[in-house]
Amino acid sequence: MTATKENFPILTPEEYFSWEEQQLEKHELINGQVYAMTGGSVNHSRIAVRITTLFSNHLENSPCETGNSDLRINIVGTNNYTYPDVSVTCDVRDKTTIQYITYPCLIVEVLSASTEAYDRGGKFRMYRQNPALIDYLLVSSTSIEIDLYHKNDAGDWLIINYKAGDTIELKSINLNFPIEQVYRSLTLTPETPTDTIRE
Repeated sequence: MTATKENFPILTPEEYFSWEEQQLEKHELINGQVYAMTGGSVNHSRIAVRITTLFSNHLENSPCETGNSDLRINIVGTNNYTYPDVSVTCDVRDKTTIQYITYPCLIVEVLSASTEAYDRGGKFRMYRQNPALIDYLLVSSTSIEIDLYHKNDAGDWLIINYKAGDTIELKSINLNFPIEQVYRSLTLTPETPTDTIRE
């Protein structure tokens, strides 16, 4: 999904929640500024659904909950709110909020040409403010490639690049799966950026 800046006044979180309830599309709130979330490609949607289903089935009998792209995340210590493609929280503090979660252990973004730089850069810098985050998964929608940013026991972030034939290991939810499970039956083609993304 891509984000386009809206020419609105700066909003407080309360104003943002109230206003967005009246909208037909989702919006992120970053530093008081609203960004409309526009749709992604067919492959983007199918990949996100497969990952959501995979996680949800795996965690069915656990205290963890899987969220899709309709679930907001509050960036820890800020008034910023984003909509990742998939998230998982196992934190009891997230069971008491109804408009967002704050402490996911796993976040997934399905990449597009217009959002990849932001997902790898500014968005990841925001997400890693969350002490509960262990795995940040960036999934290509144009080739069989997945990059995992994993926080080890020392608190350092490691980057693991997966390609065709590899098995993804997500320690945050104790799940291993072949990368082909995400891409089965998809026709993968290059994408051309067409949208504007925030800096």
